[in-house]
This record gives sequence, structure tokens and C-alpha cells, in this order.
Amino acid sequence: MNERTVFFISDQTGVTAETLGHSLLTQFASQNFRQVTLPFIDTEDKAREAVQRIAEAGAGDTLRPIVFSTLVQDELRAIVRQCDGLHLDVFDVFLEPLEVELQQKSTHEPGRAHGMSDIDRYMKRIEATNFALANDDGGVSRNYDMADVILLGVSRSGKTPTCLYLALQYGVYAANYPLTDEELEDGNLPDFLMQQKEKLFGLTIAPERLRQVRKERRPLGKYSSAQQVRFELREAEKLFRRFSIPNVDTTEISIEEISSRILDSTGVERRVRP
Repeated sequence: MNERTVFFISDQTGVTAETLGHSLLTQFASQNFRQVTLPFIDTEDKAREAVQRIAEAGAGDTLRPIVFSTLVQDELRAIVRQCDGLHLDVFDVFLEPLEVELQQKSTHEPGRAHGMSDIDRYMKRIEATNFALANDDGGVSRNYDMADVILLGVSRSGKTPTCLYLALQYGVYAANYPLTDEELEDGNLPDFLMQQKEKLFGLTIAPERLRQVRKERRPLGKYSSAQQVRFELREAEKLFRRFSIPNVDTTEISIEEISSRILDSTGVERRVRP
């Protein structure tokens, strides 16, 4: 199958264009995409260079490129709109109908989506991230009374990246605790966790996937053996059932979806909105 080039163009980091584009492209699993991000397109010269790169990609491919654009300035949008590709302008699709509905012109100010115009919101995310790092893998602070949620799971089940995503995206105070052989063997949780039982949420994962992840980190020894992996996951799931801890299988879902399921299941409020 022919590979199709996809461009994400932005006057800032490109995160918004990438997020929207990736979400849409996942609906076309049989198509191969080569993805190119062009951030900080904030001058007319850079916009023309972007159009040239799109043209070069189109000349080398049998299919025309797809372009996701989140440029704010009208003059830059006008230049990129001339590109030889399927041009999907986020602001054409969403911003203009909102202007009509709200009966108000948008500011057309670059960088507002990812800037620091709201210092309080920004600091909440930083504080939540610091909390996640200090309380990672049963970290030194164990300040669980401040936590919004405490993730439980065996090593490499996705606890740390999920905590960091919850912190960075939503300002949620997320801690995590790794289940050890001692806890798995006797089927009990430490008292300091049981005191926060309503905050506990479990992560599990398929044995084959966990073994693959562990072998990348530590290929030899008991840690990544099939027997050890099966034991840990089996006993972890018994703990979740015994103490009625809600949990999710992380094998085939993204960090974003894991986080959404946690927030939906626990009712934890987002301290900030993306």
C-alpha cells in the first residue's frame, strides 16, 4: 500500500494539530501515514517554505499530502491554503462557526492554547507534576493524604506515565505504588494504603505484553520470566477483587484513554482543563 504524507502545521508547538490529526487518522487503520510536524510557522517566509515542503512531498508520492493546520494569523493561513494537498484548517472548521454563534470575533492571537496567560492554571499543573514525581513507585514522601488517586500495579504496568499525564494534563495529584512479591504472596496491602482505600485504582496488563516490556529493560533473570510475570499479574488481580479496587487493563489502550477511564471511574475532579 502507498504511504501517504501528513503534515501538522502550527504557529506554536504543533501539539493541537498533532492531537486532532492523530485522533482522526486512527480511524483509517489500513492506511500507512508518514507524519511530519512543522512547528513555529510564524512568518510569511516560513509559511512559503512549508508550502514548498508539501509540494516536494507530493511530487515524491503518488498521493497528495494531507495537511492539518492550526495557524491563527489570516495572512499565514492564506499562504498555506494554496498548498498542493488536502488542507484541513482547524480554525476554518471550528473557529468561524463559533464566531457566528457567539456573535463575536475571535482574538486571532497566536499561542493562547499553550501559553502561560493563566499562571494559576500553569502552576497547578507544575505542582501536580512535582507531586507525581515525589510519590512515584512508593516514593520517599508517601504523602498519600494529598493524593486525588493512587495507582496500584506490578512493575511496568503503566503507573508512572499515567500519573504524569494526569498531572500535566489535568493537574490531578496522582501517586503510585508498586505491588511487591511480599504483598502479592500474603494477599494484603500496607496499612497506609488501606487508610486511603477510596483513592486506590489498579492497573493490569496482558502477560505477553508485560513480559515484552520487561525484557526490553532487563532481559535476563527472574524479573522478565514468564512464570514470574504470570504470578504477579494473577495475584495482583486477586488483590483488586479482594479489596474491590477498580482497575483497567492497559494492554491495548493509550495513556489518554487510561486516564479518562480512571477519572470517570473514580469521579476525581480535574483541577485544570486542557
